[in-house]
This record gives sequence, structure tokens and C-alpha cells, in this order.
Amino acid sequence: MPPFRLDVEKLSSSTEALTIYTANGKLSIETVNEFLPRLRADSAQRVILDLKGVSFLDSAGVGALVSLFVSRRNQGKEFGLAALPPQAVAVVTVAGLQNLLPIYKTVEEASAKKA
Repeated sequence: MPPFRLDVEKLSSSTEALTIYTANGKLSIETVNEFLPRLRADSAQRVILDLKGVSFLDSAGVGALVSLFVSRRNQGKEFGLAALPPQAVAVVTVAGLQNLLPIYKTVEEASAKKA
């Protein structure tokens, strides 16, 4: 994997009501410009982003996650994160966003949440 790459895949189990994406690689200043438009374009009522494959998250990546959360909330839609690796948990916590962003231990927990 090149040093600054983020692969985002929409799971085939996604529906019109719930879309689940998996992310693998680095969610950083080098990758957010390709990442943001893809998730912003999703029309599902709920979007869950599985971050277990993210090896690095920086402040630009956190900014992108907050931007997605706010833009979806303004549209009456939901955005949540699942399976954050320890480094991502640390960055989100230092940024003080653990109480703003919906964060779930697993994709299954996030999917089970009722809107």
C-alpha cells in the first residue's frame, strides 16, 4: 500500500436506509479530498463508517469526519463511526469529539441502533 492511501468500500449488504463503508489505510490530509465527496454523495438515511482498517488518523481526517457528521445532521440524516483503532480513539479523544460523534464498538452495534 502506498504511504498515503485510503481505500473505501461500500458493503454489498447496504440498503437505502443504511449504508456501511469500510475504510483501510490512512485518513489524513493526503486522502480526505478523495474520501469526502464519496461519502457526502450517499443518500441513505444512516451511514456507518467502519474504521478498523484505518492505520492513521490525523486532524484533517477528524475534520472530514466532523464535516460529514454535521452535513448529514443538517439534512436530517445520521452518520456514525464503528470499530475505531486505538490511535483513532486517541485522536478523537484529544480533539474532544467523543461526545459529539456517534461512536460504536462494532459495526453490528452501530447497525442495530434504531433511528
